[in-house]
Amino acid sequence: METIRGKTSLDLDFNGFTERLADYNRIMLDLGTGDGRYVHFLANKFHDRFVIGVDSCRENLHTPSRTKLRNVLFVIASAQNLPQELNGLASHVTINFPWGSLLESLLDGDISLMQSLASISKSAASIDIRLNSGALNEVGASLNAGTQKIYSNMLQVGWKMNDPVTMNTAALRAFPSTWAKRLAFGRDPRAVSMSGFVK
Repeated sequence: METIRGKTSLDLDFNGFTERLADYNRIMLDLGTGDGRYVHFLANKFHDRFVIGVDSCRENLHTPSRTKLRNVLFVIASAQNLPQELNGLASHVTINFPWGSLLESLLDGDISLMQSLASISKSAASIDIRLNSGALNEVGASLNAGTQKIYSNMLQVGWKMNDPVTMNTAALRAFPSTWAKRLAFGRDPRAVSMSGFVK
């Protein structure tokens, strides 16, 4: 499994990975983690949990992966092809304001992504997905239509999802990610969140 610290790529084998997780009962995964700010927030808030940020763009992770937090790890991988070392570990998964291929996979119900989500999730794992209008517009979907499509796709593969909830500007400002702050002060701050758990 390829991990990163600063600009150095490190191959972490299964035994080494298991040792890193030994003191933690709950594993949280943030897919498409970007600059890793949300991962740092979770790791600082929940010292008894191990938080893994996953992104396919290593340049995004050069700075955040230098963290001294013991309960943080950054992995280089696409959400559609996650390392087998993550299988069955995640008690909670987050996908915050996806764009590009990750968003398109959610909209298409891409089997590779859906199988990845199923593979990494423990029994009764929970998930949070947050979407924004601008990213959906770029791939030809409105906020409402895109949200409903992703909601339906998640239900079809076995996730029990709660109804989507609007995130107003105040909620975006309060959310601990760089992109949420940009959205809150941007031209189109419309966003929604949905949560659920695997049946």
